[in-house]
Amino acid sequence: MPLGAAQIGFDLHHLTLRSPSPERLAGFYGTAMDMKIERVSGLEWRCAGPDRKLGIVEGPANTLARAAYTCRGKEALSEFRAHVERQDVAVTSADNAYFDDGCFAVSDPDGNEIVFGVAEPDASQFNGIAGALQHVVFASFNVEAFRSFYCDKLGFSLTDRVLHDDGSLATCFFTSNHEHHTLACFLADRQGIDHHCYEAGEWNYIRDWCDHFADQDIPLVWGPGRHGPGNNLFAFVNDPDGNWVEVSAELETVRGRPVKDWPQSERTLNLWGNGILRS
Repeated sequence: MPLGAAQIGFDLHHLTLRSPSPERLAGFYGTAMDMKIERVSGLEWRCAGPDRKLGIVEGPANTLARAAYTCRGKEALSEFRAHVERQDVAVTSADNAYFDDGCFAVSDPDGNEIVFGVAEPDASQFNGIAGALQHVVFASFNVEAFRSFYCDKLGFSLTDRVLHDDGSLATCFFTSNHEHHTLACFLADRQGIDHHCYEAGEWNYIRDWCDHFADQDIPLVWGPGRHGPGNNLFAFVNDPDGNWVEVSAELETVRGRPVKDWPQSERTLNLWGNGILRS
């Protein structure tokens, strides 16, 4: 029987952001997120560090060119593709520098390109603070459409929902593996990327990242704090395009637990203090 994303097990492997100034944005991630940067073409840059990869291409700020997820092998990928095609989701080929042949792409309800594949072995040696690229969060006019697509079509698992007083969806959190969320969607007055996140693993690494940001004269814009959904510790900074960048630690692991519902409130977003509500 064809298997969905959460049954197969997919990890977020890399993102490609759009920017009106790719060189400037690449320079920021090289410094702020402790990455090596490489100019691939006149308008495309790649940034890489320990378990984190980011591409940057020319385009409107605060939008995503693609998000790419990797699984354990080609047989698993083939099983997943069979599942997706059974759901009548349009599948297209994908040209991806980091994945083996056979990767493919789908478009979500807001037109975001989501690529699935098998990552090629990475022989690069990186030093730096722990912080694996771990999840991406979208802003959308329609969270229910995201829930339907990612859960019903792709087979992501719904872990938590944030609800307005009338019961309508404010936020949904989805996972494609054992981590609380590898993707989420916030109701907002725009479409695009809300933030992306690097998982440091342990609380002490949040301290190290905050010290690193201070050394680079990059101010925190939110946190340190603790989210309700996911129960993770966090700190946020802004990149030059105004994208929120999160460093997280101790994200909850989930294995078949029931979906949790949360009220749309500041305390849901930050158990320790102020929250930043999107809707």
